[in-house]
Amino acid sequence: MSLAKAVISGTVYRAPEKRFTSNNVPISAFAMNISDTEETLVRVIAKGNLAATVEETIQKGDRVVVEGRLQNNTVKNEDGSEKRIVEIDAYAMEKLAGSSSSASAPAAKNSPDTLVQFGQTDFSDDLIGEDEIPF
Repeated sequence: MSLAKAVISGTVYRAPEKRFTSNNVPISAFAMNISDTEETLVRVIAKGNLAATVEETIQKGDRVVVEGRLQNNTVKNEDGSEKRIVEIDAYAMEKLAGSSSSASAPAAKNSPDTLVQFGQTDFSDDLIGEDEIPF
């Protein structure tokens, strides 16, 4: 069980970029703004089938909900200095239907957003037996 599990929502800030590992596994990465008032970016990384789905359906400006493992990474800036960033290693993603790429159909006022499911999650590892509870 991972203690770094996170569920975040926000707006896709940078369009997904698709790459492949040396084993030909697709990886898609994009930046997501998780704040409405200021620019707070989180890098989202999707692998395998989820990466292919992200590349086909997610665009800059879309509102998404991402579920995955929270992690820190160190990257080099253009000037050579190192910078720590927050990443989500995604295993499930939902696109809010009212986002910019589906703006051709106007949403009804005050109606809840509908969700489009992108990934299957298995919560069997999250179950804790009665004898494992410390109190």
